[in-house]
Amino acid sequence: MNNPATIEKMQEMRLNGMMKAFSETFATGMQNKFTVDEIVSHLIDAEWDERYNRKFNALVKNAAFRYKASMEEIDFSPIRKIDKNLVLRLSTCDWIRKGESIIITGSTGGGKSFMSCALGHKACISRYKVGYYNCMKLFSHLKYSRADGTYFKEMNKIKKQDLVILDDFGLKPLDADSRLMLLELLEDRHGRKSIIITSQISIDKWFDLIGDATIADAICDRLFHTSHKINIEGPSMREKKVKNSGRNLPL
Repeated sequence: MNNPATIEKMQEMRLNGMMKAFSETFATGMQNKFTVDEIVSHLIDAEWDERYNRKFNALVKNAAFRYKASMEEIDFSPIRKIDKNLVLRLSTCDWIRKGESIIITGSTGGGKSFMSCALGHKACISRYKVGYYNCMKLFSHLKYSRADGTYFKEMNKIKKQDLVILDDFGLKPLDADSRLMLLELLEDRHGRKSIIITSQISIDKWFDLIGDATIADAICDRLFHTSHKINIEGPSMREKKVKNSGRNLPL
């Protein structure tokens, strides 16, 4: 077997995982300990892993999460009163396949953003496209894009995400443009693609927060009846981290 020629062909076909496994197998003499079907299986597994890891890393990078978070780091202490069974069910990402949404509420520093990023990270593991956005920054960006003519391009980019995370919703009342942008975003995704919204404002106050009664009714109707709701209680996790400086505490 002409190994250099085989490796060159793998490289040309961009079979990087297979090429690395092939080279290592022959370099260590392990090919003599495998049957033909075992070698083929090993090479295919190596290529699959290479492509999966490359795809996963690209998804995480494009998501631009606020926190590097995982489901294993979420603190389910009784004082936080988090429905652990619900969160663990959501970690399967079946809700994304169904086009369902999640609303996470709680006080400032309670870990809402961390949980949303952990759920988003889990979605990336399941090879879903995720986009993380701070609400205020997103609406400001979309207003500028409308002025320079790139609004539809930016909205289409958001539409392509399997999961959109809108963090810190309701820090200030929505103006007319922001209301319409939010409604358009929800209308495009309703029943088809998923969204996570985090807010320190309880959902019973969202109607007044949105402002316009007609638009508020349309927005709340698309969110409240079809979303999984998680409310986080307890003390600020940021304060807890300050008091326990030097320790990497889960949120």
